[in-house]
Amino acid sequence: MSGTDSGVDPELRPLMARMPTRPLGAATLEADRAAMRGVWASAAPPPDDGVVREERTVPGSDVRVVTLAPAERGSRPVPALLFVHGGGFVGGTADNGAPFQRRIVTELGAVVVSVDYRLAPEHRYPAQIEDCYTALQWLHDDAGDLGVDPSRIAVEGVSAGGALAASLALLVRDRGELSLVLQSLVYPMLDDRPAATEPDGVTGRIAWFRESNAFGWASLLGPDAVGGPDVSPYAAPARATDLAGLPPAYIGAAGLDLLVHQNLDYAKRLIAAGVPTHVEVCPRAFHGFDVGSAPVSEAFKRNRLVALRRGLGIDGQEHP
Repeated sequence: MSGTDSGVDPELRPLMARMPTRPLGAATLEADRAAMRGVWASAAPPPDDGVVREERTVPGSDVRVVTLAPAERGSRPVPALLFVHGGGFVGGTADNGAPFQRRIVTELGAVVVSVDYRLAPEHRYPAQIEDCYTALQWLHDDAGDLGVDPSRIAVEGVSAGGALAASLALLVRDRGELSLVLQSLVYPMLDDRPAATEPDGVTGRIAWFRESNAFGWASLLGPDAVGGPDVSPYAAPARATDLAGLPPAYIGAAGLDLLVHQNLDYAKRLIAAGVPTHVEVCPRAFHGFDVGSAPVSEAFKRNRLVALRRGLGIDGQEHP
């Protein structure tokens, strides 16, 4: 057993063999993007689960979204989730994580809208967050046509999508035009500053490396802006100085992930600001561990579903 995998949950070792073994970078970006697409393209065909998938473009914009909705539902509006995919800001599509999104629809009866935001480095900040806001505004304003309850909309983001979800919660609070009932942040990238990912000898050695993280932030912000004094909290939410008034939060982290320390720091700051916050750290797990079907991965996904159920007020449950 190598030093790299000696701390990994044994259930996750088969998945670890499928994880990236080198960092993302400019020279390999197109291959990396193709590999990300391939993960989901090679997945099993969608089951006959009664979920209706539609692709559309938000009216008046170029923002593409994928909607997943129950084929059969009653006349009452249902809650909705805006989903923001991962990929280090530089890769991924709205179909990332589709199997779990379909579970949200079938198990919670909610509508899921996944936003296909513009990717860096071709499009730098604020393109990504504005695309997310555009999709959210459409989901809210067209809620009646979508059969959605506009008072029960949550956002969930994974990795880079977690950064965008947290930034979106800040932007929604500050613009004052919409509302969210929950921000679900799954091992989110929150802080562009190099000190936030200082080596500790334990984290960041599997799947998501310091070099990948640095490349993602440089692609989003521009190399000269990373770590500087002028980075907006709508790009790197850890830069926000005031977290009061944000929607309740769920933060799911992995104990071996490069991002776990900044995830916990953000959670502590949310708590100190009076934001109801549920924090979960999966020990001996690495970035992206929930992609697989190991028991520990499935347990994590079930906990996310519980947090979403509570945050969306389904079956009378309250916010976390």
